[in-house]
Amino acid sequence: MNGLRTVIICLVIACASVVSPAAAVPPAAAAKPSWSALPVPAAAPPVTVSDLAARGPGEAWATGYEHAADGLRPMLYRWDGTAWNRDTTFPGAAELGWLGKVQFVGEEVWIFHNRAGAGEILRRSTSGWSALPLPQTLWTYQDFAAVPGAAWVVGEDDTGLKVLHYDGSGWTTQSTPDGVIYLMGVTARTATDAWAWADTNTGTTVLRWDGTGWWDAEVPLPPNSNVHTILLEPSGRATIGGSQYTDGMPRTYLMTFNGRAWHTTYPSLGDTYTEGMTRGPDGALWLPVRSDRAFQSKYARVDGTRTTFSYGPERTNAIDVKPRELTRAGSSLLSFGTVEIYGSKPNLMSERLGG
Repeated sequence: MNGLRTVIICLVIACASVVSPAAAVPPAAAAKPSWSALPVPAAAPPVTVSDLAARGPGEAWATGYEHAADGLRPMLYRWDGTAWNRDTTFPGAAELGWLGKVQFVGEEVWIFHNRAGAGEILRRSTSGWSALPLPQTLWTYQDFAAVPGAAWVVGEDDTGLKVLHYDGSGWTTQSTPDGVIYLMGVTARTATDAWAWADTNTGTTVLRWDGTGWWDAEVPLPPNSNVHTILLEPSGRATIGGSQYTDGMPRTYLMTFNGRAWHTTYPSLGDTYTEGMTRGPDGALWLPVRSDRAFQSKYARVDGTRTTFSYGPERTNAIDVKPRELTRAGSSLLSFGTVEIYGSKPNLMSERLGG
């Protein structure tokens, strides 16, 4: 009788294990998303990437230029959610020049274009491309920003610093506070809220436009530091990335403004250049960093005081993989840059995290 009971108990246990395997084997942890390579139609190497911007998962634009024998030639690529394709339909696509920053203005795409030395803004709408010429030619075009109702181009001519402002109907030249020598970059959240970082008689300064004029924003930058970029967000948050020099050695710093005060941190990024920094779909800051692996790209994720790193896919025979720009594209991250394969000149690369 006891033997029969033992057999029955064993059968019950065996049946339970077959019917409910999850009870015996814990569920596997969810796999983390990894970076994947996205094919990019080759340009004429060597190439330089200028900017990358996305409106959502189905539209992104990357700009730059090719180094041709007769000079620089503009380079424009579009992501449609499935693939990268080169666009050669914009005005001046076959002429010497280069493309700079990309901005989304309402339903349009605006791109700064140096067209054989003359500056203009390319605008793409549902009806196609058009060009908005600048009111004057500058020696250098340092940066560009555009929002609904306003645009800025900063640079220099033979008289010095120039800030060109477009209000939707025409151009004017704006003045800056005394002591400003050079504007290194400009960005904007609205037509009455723009920021610029400048070289002045006393060092690097952050300026702010309030719709009536430019003024010193009195940002408490670290001593002996510069600014690489300012990341503005619709919530009102602003993040400054730059380098501070201590005993001649640079280290990266980040400053975050919550609408009331600035908070400075020094993440474990070495002397990383932060121009490619973006806010990811996970709420953390992401930026490309110098890789310690010749055949893989490397990215940093900064979330408060915690910094972690991830690598892109391995690339056969690569000796230098350099993602230059990062942008959020819906629930994924897109990067765009260059890869140098042994025996050839640097050409284009793109990678995606998630999606």
